[in-house]
Order: sequence, then C-alpha cells, then structure tokens
Amino acid sequence: MAHSTPVRIAARVGIAANGVLHLLIGWLAVQVALGSGAQADQNGALGAIAAEPLGRAFLWVLVVGFAAVVLWRAVSAVWGFGYVGDRSRRLVKRVVSAGQAVVYAVLAVAAAPTALSGRASSGGGGQATAGLLGLPGGQIVTALVGLGVLVGGGVMVWNGWQQRFLEDQDLAGADRRVRRLDARTGQIGFIAKGVAIGVLGILVGVAALTFDPARANGLDSALKALREQPYGVFLLVAVGLGIACYGVFCFFDARYHRVT
Repeated sequence: MAHSTPVRIAARVGIAANGVLHLLIGWLAVQVALGSGAQADQNGALGAIAAEPLGRAFLWVLVVGFAAVVLWRAVSAVWGFGYVGDRSRRLVKRVVSAGQAVVYAVLAVAAAPTALSGRASSGGGGQATAGLLGLPGGQIVTALVGLGVLVGGGVMVWNGWQQRFLEDQDLAGADRRVRRLDARTGQIGFIAKGVAIGVLGILVGVAALTFDPARANGLDSALKALREQPYGVFLLVAVGLGIACYGVFCFFDARYHRVT
C-alpha cells in the first residue's frame, strides 16, 4: 500500500505542500526582519493559508499529503534506499527517513486543527521546552536535545554545501537548466534552514542553562534571535530568502525525488 501509485502521488503532493509552507515561512521571516510582529514558523504559515479564501479546504489537501509522506517515509525507514550500495550510508538514510516521518506527522497534526478551526495555534516550542525542564534531570535532557538540534542544523548545512540531497533524486530526464536550478535552490535552502535550526538548538541549550523555556519558543524565536544580532536585519532577510529557496527546491523535489 505504501508504494502504491495513489500514495506516491499523495507523497509528492505532501513534498510540494512543504514547499508552500517554507515559501510562507521565508516571507514571514522577511516581514519580521522589517519590523512586523508576524509569527515566522509553521503555525504562522498555516494561519496565513487558513486566512485566505478556500484556505481551509487547501489545508485538508496538505493534511492528506503530509499523511501520505508519513506512510512513505515510515516504509522507507524499514525497507527503502536499495539504490544506495554502501550499507552504512543506507542505514543513515533510513534513520533520516524515520525522522522525516516524525516531522511530517507533526506537520499533519498541526495542519488538521488549523483546517478545522480556521486559525493556527501560537508558539508551542516554549511549552515543550518547559515540559522537558520539568522532568527529572530536565536541564541535562534539554541541553542534550539542544545539542542534538544544533548538530542536526550543522548536518543540514553540510548536506546543502555538499549537495547530498541530489542522491535521492532521479534527474535523468531533466533539462540542464532544471538541474542547475534544483541544485542551487537546494544548496541555498538547506544551508539557510540549517542555520535557523542551529540557532534554535543554541536557544534550547540556553533555556537549559538559564532554566527559562521562554528562550526557546520554536523556529519563530530562532529567527527573531537572528534579528537581534549585529546586522541582524540583513542576516534575517538572507535566511528568510534562503528558506524560501528551500520552498522552491521542494517543488523540484516533489517532481524528481525517488518515491519508490
């Protein structure tokens, strides 16, 4: 079932839907850089979609697409990536696929209530951090999570710089200009998103050290923290445009990813 034609088509819709979200997040990040009080994360993007005519109907399309990606990624985590010859690299890709299944599950869970109510929830990252800090040994657990997020952001930057994402695409029939745009938007997008995720990891670590969950309220906090740095407005505009590039890359990926 997970490799059936309807699921493959829906999975491509889900990848493209992720592109729509990242275009909106990039646009919201630029608005934040220019002084807007917008919420520059997935909830802000979902809320922006819901506010449009037919936005709630479109959100249900996103929910179905995200759910299909979860199914496809979960199966790939167990049996996928047979085209990768090296066993260790195949194992890494399967682990990453499992992580992406979780990410898309979170997106589906976030999009469904927004589609029902017509408005997105605000924040959420701070509540999750507060929950971690409240556990026995919570500061250590939260610090380790922050370190993991920071490393994840660094890996994303490295994969973008090395264009590792091309390994999972089948570009055999693509035009040379399409190949170039796919590679360039992916490279810029992965690096920009990795920087934002890395900043989020630092904020989670700071929250652990200061015992203040408000310091790590998701991607929105990370992007707003960038704005507060020297030349932060320019840095945040660059990151916002980079995240938008990742959104464009998702459209290429929806077409050329090896959905098998």
